[in-house]
This record gives sequence, C-alpha cells and structure tokens, in this order.
Amino acid sequence: MTPKNFPAALRPEIAAMEPSRIVQLWELGFEQEDVIPLWVGESDLATPDFISRAAFDALQAGRTFYSHKRGIPALVEGVAGYSSALYGRDVGVSRVTVTSSGMHAITIILQTLLEPGDELLVIEPTWPNVVSAARIAHGKVRFLALDPVAEGGFSLDTEKLKAACGPRTRALFINSPSNPTGWMIEREQQQEILDFCRERGIWILADEVYARLVYDRPVAPSFLEIAGPEDPVIQINSFSKTWAMTGWRLGWLVHPPSLGPVFSNMIEFSSSGAPGFLQEGAVAALGPEGEAFAGGMVERCRRGGEIVFQRLSGLPRVAVARPTASFYAFFRVEGMDNSLSFAKRILRESGVGLAPGSAFGEAGEGHLRLCFASSPDRLSAAMDRIEPILR
Repeated sequence: MTPKNFPAALRPEIAAMEPSRIVQLWELGFEQEDVIPLWVGESDLATPDFISRAAFDALQAGRTFYSHKRGIPALVEGVAGYSSALYGRDVGVSRVTVTSSGMHAITIILQTLLEPGDELLVIEPTWPNVVSAARIAHGKVRFLALDPVAEGGFSLDTEKLKAACGPRTRALFINSPSNPTGWMIEREQQQEILDFCRERGIWILADEVYARLVYDRPVAPSFLEIAGPEDPVIQINSFSKTWAMTGWRLGWLVHPPSLGPVFSNMIEFSSSGAPGFLQEGAVAALGPEGEAFAGGMVERCRRGGEIVFQRLSGLPRVAVARPTASFYAFFRVEGMDNSLSFAKRILRESGVGLAPGSAFGEAGEGHLRLCFASSPDRLSAAMDRIEPILR
C-alpha cells in the first residue's frame, strides 16, 4: 500500500537528486538509430575470451554459492601480488578487499567514514557519482576546481587544496588519472598532500582506476608508492577499464589492515560479496594474458587519443590538450554556454553521443567529454560527423 503523502516519505536529498546528465544523453540515444556511443567510459572491445572462459568454467563447475565477503583467496592474493609488483611496495592480503564494482567500493568507504555534516573535498571536474554517493551517506561535498591552463589542460594548486579543507573535512577524493580531464597528479604533489593529510587526520581516497592508461610512462604515480600501511590512504580500483570488464562490476580496495574487518561487515550488509565465478575471471585478468591485454589496451587508446586530438585541435572554436592519461578528450568549445543542450544537439544532428561537461560539476561547463577507447574507424567516423557542428 502506498504511504500517505508518499513523496514526503523520502529523504529530501534523495527526492531532490537529479539523474546523471550522462545517462540523460544515453537514454536519448536509445531512440535513435546508427548512434556512435562515445558518452560513457568504456571500450568498444568485448571482454577477452581468456577472462570470460575462466568465469564460464567456474560457473559450469558450480561456483554459484555465497563466497568470501572480501573476495575469494585467489583473487585477493592476485590483487596483492599485482599491486606489489606494479608499485614496488609490499601489499599484503590483509590490505585488500574485493568489491562489487568500483562504485560499490566508493559507497562503502563513504558510509564508513562520513558522519552527518562531515565534508568530502572533491577535485572537479569530477566523475559525478562520487558526489551523489557522499550526499546519500549524509555527507557534505566541498569542491576545489582544477585550474585551467593553456590549450585545454588543467593543473592542481595544492595551496588552494589546503585552504579548502575546513574543520569538518573528513576525506579528500582525488581521481588521478582523472575522469573526465585526463589530468594526472605527480609525485611531488602527492607527497605534499599526504604530509598535510597525515597532520590533519584527513583520509585520502585515491581513485586510481585509470592508473594503467598512461601514455608517457608505464603506470601513473600512486599514493601506494609513498604511503605506509597504516597511513590514511585508501586506493580505489576496478577491473572495468584496463581489461574491458565494465559490465562485470568488480573492483577492489587497498587500505590499512585495520579496515579489513570493517569493510567485511559493510559488504555483508550491502552486496554480501561479489559472485565467485565472476571473480575467477578477474583472477585470469591479473595473469600473464591479462598483462598482455592491458598493454594492448594502452596502445589502442593511445592511437585513439591521437586521432581525436589531431582532428579537434584543428578546429578554431575548440581548445583541447593532447591526452597523457585516461581515455577521454575533455575539450572546451568557444561560445558554448550550455553543454547539456549542445550535447543533445550533437546527438540529434550527427548521431554521436558525447557527455556534457556540466555533468562533471560547475568547473566542467563549457566542455564536452569524448571517450576515445574505440577503434580508429569508429572514431574517424564520429569526427567526420561532429566537425561541422564544432566549427
């Protein structure tokens, strides 16, 4: 039976929550034919067969029961070994928790750390889901905008970051390499921020999902390379991007060992654990074949980024930086003051789906985001369609 005054029964922050502007474009695209979808962050490659086969074999073998809350042992050990090798620091299994997606990881962190009125400082433009997740967890969100630099790039002012932290700042969310901008924090700034957060007792939530998608070095700088096991640092990661596994919904955390039992409880009372047979696929992703696939994904995105950069940089109204990390072109369009309306126009007139910059916060307005993790042919076709509108 529907409660009387049903809308009033909702929490105000839930009732007032707006749908994602990325999803708004995506849903509009369902109504059109021959759409080239470059609006969400995923490749046009399907998950490689060796990963799917491992999951299928586990499914056929009956791995369909409840499993370990923080991940099957083989995957926890695999993540610990992968992280240790990648960053040259010992990451023990007591520091690893497997989650039902990177978004699930963020959700349980914020539910664990934030009390009503606590603040999460978010560097923007940013992936919008973290903002809503903080508000759902009764937290307040404070924003720090990256500074725009020449030709469409961005930089972080650490003095502004320190000044933005108030007495109720509980955690700092840093996504590097960044979605949507491709900005990447360097070691010197990481160390400065870690020292500051140690002194102030502020948690660093390091979203490093795009760590492997870097074009000038093997891996992006990580807080794990400079933080001790008990430092206030939680690394967030996901299988989605590097291994073309967006639909699998598997992620992981690297955290202080003392948080392991806490996250176990949080998982019990949210997802009750990721499916065991899917985790077997993730084990395969972390093996030698997965490493080879990751290298191929980097080269695919490097080529895609160069195609998009060359085409966009030749347009007089567009300011875009050459991509150095992640797989997005986040470009500014002169004279565009409503990116949502403009993205809808592009979709309607060209059949190309882009994400509006305003979806990533006020600092993103005036921009559009294009995911270039697709084949050269698809990207070239998309650019042929949108260039006349962007001129």
